[in-house]
Amino acid sequence: MENPTREEIKEVLKKSKRIAVVGLSGNPDRTSYMVSKAMQDAGYEIIPVNPTVEEVLGVKAYSSLKEIEGHIDIVNVFRRSEHLLEVAKEFLEIDADVYWAQLGLENEEAYNLLKEKGYTVIMNRCIKVEHALTK
Repeated sequence: MENPTREEIKEVLKKSKRIAVVGLSGNPDRTSYMVSKAMQDAGYEIIPVNPTVEEVLGVKAYSSLKEIEGHIDIVNVFRRSEHLLEVAKEFLEIDADVYWAQLGLENEEAYNLLKEKGYTVIMNRCIKVEHALTK
């Protein structure tokens, strides 16, 4: 599995506006919350995808990616590695550009499925850290 170069990741973040965050927790102590808040503060539209919460960061939560209307630039995944393939399959059913699995997460099957179809796939990288490096 090979991630895009830092330059390519910088371009992805520069042109992206809407980020659907799968597994975004409503708990401010969780990494998904802290990272998403930082991205929201940086000007990105954050869309929570978590069937167990009503809203996170002041935004209505959706129980699945398919419920979100409009184009999604990045699907940022905070689910354990064994769930990445199921999220990748749902990703294929919506209009999104980039599949991004957070730091510590990777799944070769999910990676290969999406790469074969020409998608940009980033795994085992923190979107907040990468965003900080683009400054």
